[in-house]
Amino acid sequence: MSPTFRSLSVRNYRIYASGALVSNVGTWMQRVAQDWLVLALTGSATALGITTGLQLLPALLLSPVAGLVADRFPKRRILMVTQAMMAVPAAVLGILAITGVAEAWHVYVLAFLFGVGTAFDAPARQSFVVEMVGKEDLANAVGLNSASFNSGRMIGPAVAGVMIAALGSGVVATGWVILLNAISYFAVFLSLVALRVRDLRPSTPASRGRGAVRAGVRYVRSRPDLVLILTTVFFVGTFGMNFQMTSALMATEVFGKGAQAYGVLGSIMAIGSLAGALVAARRERPTRRLVVGAGLSFVVVEVASGLMPTYLTFALVLPLLGLSALTMVTAANAYIQLTVTPQMRGRVSALYLMVFMGGTPFGAPVIGWIGEVFGARWTLILGGLVAAVGILSATAYYLLRAGMHLQLDLRHRPRILVVPRDPRAAARTTDAYDALDDIGRLEVGEPERRPDATSRR
Repeated sequence: MSPTFRSLSVRNYRIYASGALVSNVGTWMQRVAQDWLVLALTGSATALGITTGLQLLPALLLSPVAGLVADRFPKRRILMVTQAMMAVPAAVLGILAITGVAEAWHVYVLAFLFGVGTAFDAPARQSFVVEMVGKEDLANAVGLNSASFNSGRMIGPAVAGVMIAALGSGVVATGWVILLNAISYFAVFLSLVALRVRDLRPSTPASRGRGAVRAGVRYVRSRPDLVLILTTVFFVGTFGMNFQMTSALMATEVFGKGAQAYGVLGSIMAIGSLAGALVAARRERPTRRLVVGAGLSFVVVEVASGLMPTYLTFALVLPLLGLSALTMVTAANAYIQLTVTPQMRGRVSALYLMVFMGGTPFGAPVIGWIGEVFGARWTLILGGLVAAVGILSATAYYLLRAGMHLQLDLRHRPRILVVPRDPRAAARTTDAYDALDDIGRLEVGEPERRPDATSRR
């Protein structure tokens, strides 16, 4: 089997991945339909931002608790429960839209309830992967999960756009699409039932003492590398990755397109996202340099996309946006899963998801307001610039903590090196080795002994 797909040789993961792909298609169908429903009911970009914010708000409020639940209880059982927690709000919203009685406040409430299910599902799902495939194939499985997610992004929006257009582009049309997503959660539930439990490798449950959530936060604070990863993900997720809203605004307000053209934009972006996920699946060891570099590439492309003059040129840039975004997200997720201790994996995964998704309740309404006041293009331009400032600030903080600084080298070819302020002291610290491996080249003498992977932290 190709190294890109080696995790599929594991029976349990193969079954789980097939169910997840069906659900991912349904999820992306609902995202397009829900955004179109809000626009049909209100015609307001701010309302669209509020809906997105409410759906992601539970990730901010509940992720620490959800991570602790993932560390304490069997993840397979948690995932069975969360499928119902997401299916029920989707079914209710679909029925309300089909019957023609849906109102904006219905969408707000149900989006929040759907987000509660997602908040508990995500950390359990992220940390369940290693129990199916083991650490040796974890990075590959994380990449394939992202590929599945973005295959859904490529298929779902296109199918949703065609269905909505074929059914009249109204409120009722969006309801049928949302109802199909509710049904898709049964695919994941059935795949979980079909898993061979004896082949799973569950981690030791976390202790039930008080302060377990605070212990997870302290663990992250003690790791400057994790602070760098989480801060980078926060700024890109909060101010940059509001794709559903920004694409909807660009399609309708700037280019004057309809539901089908909007759905096509999501599928086009997913082509780049899928490519990024498959490339990441081949990497055995994700690095911080990759996370930071991909984040900075993303913000450059995002600003450029806001300047595109036509629908065609905007669409042509989107694969690069998807490629850089998914490279960053997949590398960050795999890095966390591979480097944290097993007893902390659920809580750190939850904190990762909290900063990645939980910042959107604040960022999405702001981006929506910018779209209404200054125009749709500025949602991309300003969002990218703010994310760039955040990433550069986080990198500077990390280098300061690691005792490193940047140096411009013009002797052979123009390049920026990461060098220690005190070479001898830096060469003896774990952070110096991390900076050497993950951010740049450390041009100092060979240290007496380099710690191996098992001795780190």
